[in-house]
Amino acid sequence: MKKALLYTVSFLFIQLLASTLLTVVLKLTGYGHLSQSPYVMIGSMVLFSVVTLVVFLRLHWAVVSPDYLRSKPRMVMGWSVVAALGTVIPSIFIQELMPELPNLVEQQLGDMMNAHGGYFVICLMAPLVEELVMRGAVLSALLQWQPNRHWAMIALSALLFALIHMNPAQMPHAFAVGLLLGWMYYRTGSIVPGVIYHWANNTVAYFLFKLYPDPNIHLIDILGSQQRVLMAVAFSLLILLPAVFQLNVWMRRR
Repeated sequence: MKKALLYTVSFLFIQLLASTLLTVVLKLTGYGHLSQSPYVMIGSMVLFSVVTLVVFLRLHWAVVSPDYLRSKPRMVMGWSVVAALGTVIPSIFIQELMPELPNLVEQQLGDMMNAHGGYFVICLMAPLVEELVMRGAVLSALLQWQPNRHWAMIALSALLFALIHMNPAQMPHAFAVGLLLGWMYYRTGSIVPGVIYHWANNTVAYFLFKLYPDPNIHLIDILGSQQRVLMAVAFSLLILLPAVFQLNVWMRRR
Protein backbone atom coordinates (compact mmCIF):
# COMPACT_ATOMS: atom_id res chain seq x y z
CA MET A 1 0.00 0.00 0.00
CA LYS A 2 2.83 2.40 0.90
CA LYS A 3 4.46 1.81 -2.48
CA ALA A 4 1.21 2.52 -4.34
CA LEU A 5 0.77 5.79 -2.47
CA LEU A 6 4.42 6.70 -3.05
CA TYR A 7 4.03 6.16 -6.79
CA THR A 8 0.80 8.19 -6.91
CA VAL A 9 2.21 11.10 -4.93
CA SER A 10 5.42 11.03 -6.99
CA PHE A 11 3.37 11.20 -10.18
CA LEU A 12 1.49 14.26 -8.92
CA PHE A 13 4.67 15.88 -7.58
CA ILE A 14 6.48 15.54 -10.91
CA GLN A 15 3.45 17.05 -12.66
CA LEU A 16 3.39 20.00 -10.26
CA LEU A 17 7.17 20.43 -10.44
CA ALA A 18 7.21 20.50 -14.26
CA SER A 19 4.43 23.10 -14.37
CA THR A 20 6.00 25.26 -11.66
CA LEU A 21 9.47 25.09 -13.19
CA LEU A 22 8.22 26.15 -16.60
CA THR A 23 6.21 29.01 -15.08
CA VAL A 24 9.24 30.26 -13.11
CA VAL A 25 11.47 30.12 -16.19
CA LEU A 26 8.92 32.13 -18.18
CA LYS A 27 8.69 34.78 -15.45
CA LEU A 28 12.47 35.07 -15.13
CA THR A 29 12.83 35.54 -18.87
CA GLY A 30 10.06 38.12 -19.07
CA TYR A 31 7.47 35.84 -20.69
CA GLY A 32 5.29 35.25 -17.64
CA HIS A 33 2.23 36.42 -19.56
CA LEU A 34 2.52 33.29 -21.70
CA SER A 35 2.13 30.88 -18.77
CA GLN A 36 -1.49 30.11 -19.74
CA SER A 37 -0.67 29.65 -23.41
CA PRO A 38 -1.78 26.22 -24.70
CA TYR A 39 1.69 25.68 -26.14
CA VAL A 40 3.26 26.29 -22.74
CA MET A 41 0.79 23.81 -21.22
CA ILE A 42 1.68 21.30 -23.94
CA GLY A 43 5.37 21.88 -23.23
CA SER A 44 4.72 21.34 -19.53
CA MET A 45 2.94 18.04 -20.27
CA VAL A 46 5.80 16.87 -22.48
CA LEU A 47 8.36 17.72 -19.76
CA PHE A 48 6.25 16.05 -17.09
CA SER A 49 5.71 12.95 -19.23
CA VAL A 50 9.38 12.51 -20.10
CA VAL A 51 10.53 13.01 -16.49
CA THR A 52 7.86 10.59 -15.23
CA LEU A 53 8.91 7.90 -17.70
CA VAL A 54 12.58 8.31 -16.81
CA VAL A 55 11.98 8.27 -13.04
CA PHE A 56 9.62 5.29 -13.00
CA LEU A 57 11.73 3.22 -15.38
CA ARG A 58 15.15 4.07 -13.92
CA LEU A 59 13.97 3.38 -10.37
CA HIS A 60 12.26 0.17 -11.55
CA TRP A 61 8.96 1.32 -10.08
CA ALA A 62 7.41 0.03 -13.29
CA VAL A 63 8.96 -2.76 -15.31
CA VAL A 64 8.49 -2.76 -19.07
CA SER A 65 9.01 -5.94 -21.04
CA PRO A 66 8.43 -6.80 -24.72
CA ASP A 67 7.28 -10.30 -23.79
CA TYR A 68 3.57 -9.55 -24.13
CA LEU A 69 4.01 -7.94 -27.55
CA ARG A 70 6.01 -10.97 -28.65
CA SER A 71 2.91 -13.08 -28.05
CA LYS A 72 1.24 -11.04 -30.85
CA PRO A 73 -1.97 -10.17 -28.96
CA ARG A 74 -3.72 -8.78 -32.03
CA MET A 75 -7.19 -9.87 -30.91
CA VAL A 76 -6.78 -8.27 -27.49
CA MET A 77 -5.55 -5.04 -29.03
CA GLY A 78 -8.37 -4.99 -31.56
CA TRP A 79 -11.09 -5.69 -29.02
CA SER A 80 -9.57 -3.07 -26.70
CA VAL A 81 -10.26 -0.45 -29.39
CA VAL A 82 -13.80 -1.77 -29.90
CA ALA A 83 -14.44 -1.64 -26.13
CA ALA A 84 -13.24 1.96 -26.02
CA LEU A 85 -15.62 2.90 -28.83
CA GLY A 86 -18.48 1.17 -27.03
CA THR A 87 -17.99 3.12 -23.80
CA VAL A 88 -18.20 6.63 -25.26
CA ILE A 89 -21.97 7.22 -25.53
CA PRO A 90 -22.98 5.28 -22.37
CA SER A 91 -20.38 7.24 -20.40
CA ILE A 92 -21.64 10.59 -21.70
CA PHE A 93 -25.24 9.49 -21.09
CA ILE A 94 -24.54 8.55 -17.46
CA GLN A 95 -22.63 11.79 -16.87
CA GLU A 96 -25.57 13.78 -18.19
CA LEU A 97 -27.89 12.00 -15.72
CA MET A 98 -25.60 12.82 -12.79
CA PRO A 99 -25.52 16.20 -11.01
CA GLU A 100 -23.16 18.52 -12.86
CA LEU A 101 -19.67 18.48 -11.38
CA PRO A 102 -17.15 21.33 -11.60
CA ASN A 103 -14.93 21.13 -14.65
CA LEU A 104 -11.72 22.80 -13.48
CA VAL A 105 -9.69 22.27 -16.64
CA GLU A 106 -12.33 22.62 -19.35
CA GLN A 107 -10.80 25.76 -20.85
CA GLN A 108 -7.23 24.47 -20.68
CA LEU A 109 -8.12 21.13 -22.27
CA GLY A 110 -10.06 22.87 -25.02
CA ASP A 111 -7.16 25.22 -25.74
CA MET A 112 -4.70 22.31 -25.92
CA MET A 113 -6.96 20.30 -28.21
CA ASN A 114 -7.11 23.26 -30.58
CA ALA A 115 -3.35 23.75 -30.55
CA HIS A 116 -0.72 21.98 -32.65
CA GLY A 117 0.68 19.12 -30.59
CA GLY A 118 -2.52 18.71 -28.58
CA TYR A 119 -3.26 15.28 -30.03
CA PHE A 120 0.29 14.12 -29.30
CA VAL A 121 0.21 14.91 -25.57
CA ILE A 122 -3.46 14.10 -24.88
CA CYS A 123 -3.92 10.98 -27.00
CA LEU A 124 -0.41 9.50 -27.20
CA MET A 125 1.75 10.61 -24.28
CA ALA A 126 -0.96 10.73 -21.59
CA PRO A 127 -2.17 7.12 -22.18
CA LEU A 128 1.39 5.77 -22.11
CA VAL A 129 2.45 7.64 -18.98
CA GLU A 130 -0.79 7.09 -17.05
CA GLU A 131 -0.87 3.37 -17.82
CA LEU A 132 2.80 2.96 -16.91
CA VAL A 133 2.22 4.67 -13.56
CA MET A 134 -1.32 3.69 -12.56
CA ARG A 135 -1.32 0.11 -13.79
CA GLY A 136 2.36 -0.77 -14.28
CA ALA A 137 3.42 0.67 -10.92
CA VAL A 138 0.45 1.44 -8.65
CA LEU A 139 -1.81 -1.53 -9.41
CA SER A 140 1.17 -3.87 -9.65
CA ALA A 141 2.22 -2.84 -6.13
CA LEU A 142 -1.34 -3.23 -4.82
CA LEU A 143 -1.66 -6.71 -6.32
CA GLN A 144 1.63 -7.72 -4.73
CA TRP A 145 0.38 -6.36 -1.41
CA GLN A 146 -3.00 -8.15 -1.53
CA PRO A 147 -2.81 -10.82 -4.27
CA ASN A 148 -5.97 -12.60 -3.11
CA ARG A 149 -8.14 -9.47 -3.20
CA HIS A 150 -7.54 -8.45 -6.77
CA TRP A 151 -10.92 -6.79 -7.34
CA ALA A 152 -10.53 -4.67 -4.22
CA MET A 153 -7.06 -3.64 -5.42
CA ILE A 154 -8.36 -2.90 -8.92
CA ALA A 155 -11.09 -0.71 -7.39
CA LEU A 156 -8.55 1.09 -5.19
CA SER A 157 -6.29 1.74 -8.17
CA ALA A 158 -9.30 3.03 -10.14
CA LEU A 159 -10.09 5.43 -7.30
CA LEU A 160 -6.51 6.72 -7.31
CA PHE A 161 -6.69 7.00 -11.10
CA ALA A 162 -9.80 9.16 -10.78
CA LEU A 163 -8.19 11.33 -8.10
CA ILE A 164 -5.00 12.06 -10.06
CA HIS A 165 -7.09 13.83 -12.70
CA MET A 166 -7.83 16.46 -10.02
CA ASN A 167 -10.96 17.43 -11.93
CA PRO A 168 -14.38 16.42 -10.48
CA ALA A 169 -16.03 16.37 -13.92
CA GLN A 170 -13.62 13.68 -15.15
CA MET A 171 -13.58 11.52 -12.04
CA PRO A 172 -16.69 9.33 -12.55
CA HIS A 173 -15.61 8.34 -16.07
CA ALA A 174 -11.99 7.88 -14.95
CA PHE A 175 -13.08 5.59 -12.10
CA ALA A 176 -15.27 3.42 -14.35
CA VAL A 177 -12.59 3.19 -17.03
CA GLY A 178 -10.00 2.52 -14.32
CA LEU A 179 -11.91 -0.62 -13.31
CA LEU A 180 -11.80 -1.93 -16.86
CA LEU A 181 -8.14 -1.00 -17.36
CA GLY A 182 -7.23 -2.57 -14.03
CA TRP A 183 -8.96 -5.82 -14.99
CA MET A 184 -7.13 -5.83 -18.31
CA TYR A 185 -3.79 -5.39 -16.55
CA TYR A 186 -4.62 -8.07 -13.99
CA ARG A 187 -5.47 -10.55 -16.73
CA THR A 188 -2.50 -9.85 -19.00
CA GLY A 189 0.23 -8.53 -16.70
CA SER A 190 0.93 -5.90 -19.37
CA ILE A 191 0.08 -2.24 -19.84
CA VAL A 192 -0.18 -2.70 -23.63
CA PRO A 193 -3.96 -3.42 -23.79
CA GLY A 194 -4.59 -0.50 -21.44
CA VAL A 195 -2.48 1.87 -23.51
CA ILE A 196 -4.39 0.84 -26.65
CA TYR A 197 -7.76 1.31 -24.93
CA HIS A 198 -6.65 4.61 -23.37
CA TRP A 199 -5.39 5.90 -26.73
CA ALA A 200 -8.68 5.00 -28.45
CA ASN A 201 -10.74 6.56 -25.65
CA ASN A 202 -8.78 9.83 -25.71
CA THR A 203 -8.77 9.91 -29.50
CA VAL A 204 -12.56 9.64 -29.64
CA ALA A 205 -12.85 12.43 -27.04
CA TYR A 206 -10.42 14.55 -29.08
CA PHE A 207 -12.37 14.25 -32.32
CA LEU A 208 -15.73 14.68 -30.58
CA PHE A 209 -14.41 17.98 -29.22
CA LYS A 210 -13.33 18.97 -32.72
CA LEU A 211 -16.82 18.20 -34.07
CA TYR A 212 -18.76 19.66 -31.13
CA PRO A 213 -16.60 22.25 -29.32
CA ASP A 214 -19.51 23.68 -27.31
CA PRO A 215 -19.02 22.33 -23.75
CA ASN A 216 -22.73 22.72 -23.02
CA ILE A 217 -23.93 20.47 -25.84
CA HIS A 218 -25.81 17.29 -24.89
CA LEU A 219 -26.52 14.02 -26.64
CA ILE A 220 -30.09 15.06 -27.35
CA ASP A 221 -28.79 18.17 -29.13
CA ILE A 222 -26.66 16.00 -31.40
CA LEU A 223 -29.10 13.14 -32.00
CA GLY A 224 -32.34 15.12 -32.05
CA SER A 225 -34.56 13.18 -29.65
CA GLN A 226 -34.46 11.19 -26.42
CA GLN A 227 -35.51 8.07 -28.31
CA ARG A 228 -32.45 8.32 -30.55
CA VAL A 229 -30.27 8.88 -27.50
CA LEU A 230 -31.55 5.67 -25.92
CA MET A 231 -31.08 3.81 -29.19
CA ALA A 232 -27.49 5.07 -29.39
CA VAL A 233 -26.84 3.92 -25.83
CA ALA A 234 -28.30 0.48 -26.60
CA PHE A 235 -26.27 0.21 -29.80
CA SER A 236 -23.10 1.16 -27.91
CA LEU A 237 -23.78 -1.52 -25.32
CA LEU A 238 -24.13 -4.03 -28.16
CA ILE A 239 -20.58 -3.03 -29.06
CA LEU A 240 -19.17 -2.83 -25.53
CA LEU A 241 -20.53 -6.03 -24.01
CA PRO A 242 -19.34 -8.38 -26.80
CA ALA A 243 -15.98 -6.59 -26.73
CA VAL A 244 -15.60 -7.25 -22.99
CA PHE A 245 -16.66 -10.87 -23.55
CA GLN A 246 -14.07 -11.27 -26.30
CA LEU A 247 -11.39 -9.66 -24.13
CA ASN A 248 -12.24 -12.15 -21.40
CA VAL A 249 -11.78 -14.96 -23.92
CA TRP A 250 -8.56 -13.72 -25.50
CA MET A 251 -6.76 -12.32 -22.46
CA ARG A 252 -4.69 -14.87 -20.63
CA ARG A 253 -3.99 -14.47 -16.92
CA ARG A 254 -0.27 -13.93 -16.26
